[in-house]
Amino acid sequence: MKKITAMLAFLLAFSSSLFASYNDIWEQSTLNQVIDRGVLRVGLDAGYMPFEMTNKQGKIVGFDVDIARQMAKAMGVELEIVNTAWDGIIPALVTDKFDIIMSGMTLTSERNLQINFANPYIVVGQSVLLRKGLKDKVKSYKDLNDPKYTVVSRLGTTGDIATKRMLSKAKQRMYETEADGAIEVANNKVDAFIYDLPFNAVYASQHPDQLIHLDTPFTYEPLAWGVRKGDPDFVNWLNNFLTQIQGDGTYDKIYGKWFESSEWQKTLK
Repeated sequence: MKKITAMLAFLLAFSSSLFASYNDIWEQSTLNQVIDRGVLRVGLDAGYMPFEMTNKQGKIVGFDVDIARQMAKAMGVELEIVNTAWDGIIPALVTDKFDIIMSGMTLTSERNLQINFANPYIVVGQSVLLRKGLKDKVKSYKDLNDPKYTVVSRLGTTGDIATKRMLSKAKQRMYETEADGAIEVANNKVDAFIYDLPFNAVYASQHPDQLIHLDTPFTYEPLAWGVRKGDPDFVNWLNNFLTQIQGDGTYDKIYGKWFESSEWQKTLK
């Protein structure tokens, strides 16, 4: 009898300790802090069409922004956009400058060592913007792997990585923004720009007389929302939120607005 009583006391103490531990995790969760604060702070780098851009009124708009707005609504809080330079966006998240990265970020093993990711919300890949004069000479990204070609991308992105890994024989340059790299091709100063297919598709539609878009992606890149390490409650909520909006038509409506229509292009600077 004493053994049974002792065992019950141990189990009760263990359960109480376990509950307290779980409660501590929730108290420290970003999700709990967001709800208490009443504001969801979203970090992004406004310059990646059609995910996040600045319109004529100076307002940041785009696919990620509309998703973030729905996310804040589901939490019952206000939305605050924190525009952040790409090369500092992960350190800014880690040091609590904002709560989540929603900026067309590709989920990679290297980044996953620094932060955690929710489930991918869209899958893209690298494609090629080609200067018009190479129309009959370059049919695939593989044709660019030659010292006679100069290929560019944006510094620190998966386009940068893909260019260095798959086009190592070509001359290479990296730019601080995707717009800087793309315009070099449009102005015939370099041969090709390697970057995410959504941006390239939009940019090519804006410059049809200057560029050719080789629109078959040659990499697999899942984009996902990034959060700080050690926060299972936030990741769980984000995954369920994504499932909900994909199932109730909200996601498709936002996708259609930014990827299947070009009306938004008239509102940009």
